[in-house]
Amino acid sequence: MRFDSRGLVSTYISQWMPLGDTTRQSVAGYYAGGDTTAVVLATIDKITFATEVKSTLATGMTSGKYGPMGFANSGTAGYVAGGAGGGVVTRIDKVAFPDDTKSTLTATLTVARHSGAGFSNAGVAGYIAGSYTDVGQGATTDKVTFATETVATTTSSGFRAYYGAFANNGVAGYYAGGNDGSLTNSIGKYTFPADTVTTLSATLTSAKSYPAGFASSGTAGYVAGGYDTNFVSAIDKITFSADTKSTLSATLTTARSAASGMGNTGVAGYVAGGNDSGMLAAIDKVTFPADTKSTLSATLSTANYTGTAFSNEGTF
Repeated sequence: MRFDSRGLVSTYISQWMPLGDTTRQSVAGYYAGGDTTAVVLATIDKITFATEVKSTLATGMTSGKYGPMGFANSGTAGYVAGGAGGGVVTRIDKVAFPDDTKSTLTATLTVARHSGAGFSNAGVAGYIAGSYTDVGQGATTDKVTFATETVATTTSSGFRAYYGAFANNGVAGYYAGGNDGSLTNSIGKYTFPADTVTTLSATLTSAKSYPAGFASSGTAGYVAGGYDTNFVSAIDKITFSADTKSTLSATLTTARSAASGMGNTGVAGYVAGGNDSGMLAAIDKVTFPADTKSTLSATLSTANYTGTAFSNEGTF
């Protein structure tokens, strides 16, 4: 390991990434909840990025949920909001980094909701756009301000559920695919900090529900799998600099829907769980920047689908 005269690491080493005069160290991805078709899960699994070993947190969610929505204030905490199973909830559970202790926020979602997806602007706020509510289709977007852990609505994106989401930290959040009354291939964009909503001219390769989303912040977001008229194995890529879409030559190990994605910026993205006519515990890996796919030897604790995921990528 070499240091310059100021004591900064001069090359990328393992999970460390120099950012000016500071460093950011990615830690782990987390997968929470899900449905086995026999039981809904409260489990939170943790994939340590440096070793790609899976462990399970001592304390899971407050109760088992399918279709919860996860996002993270990277370097500080992850959040799991809403979900269904024995009723749709407004609850927001919090996993504090680095000790992975679970608590529940006093604040709640503005409406009980499930089957959306979360994205975040680390250090600022997490977002859940659209989704189903306990009374049907929801068009509002909830915003969780991290500094105060308060919840309010922000610019509405209209109703959409079963979509994938990801973010270019400090710039914009994206929500892709899903069902807005019918299957859609559109990609919506929330530009930070004004929370203005636009729709990209680029679209997904096919209109589909239940894709998984993850990102390499600053470079690209990815939308993997889903269901159009069949299970999908394709992985679409949204390049942030121009918001253009391409499709990777690599595909998921099996075509699947209702998996969840987590990103380790500059290193890799992961797609965990899902349904390919049977429940999956496998975790696929897309290595950046070559965008090659492999499959981890580690698996989720329980094969399931409709869980959620978030990452501790260190402080941006």
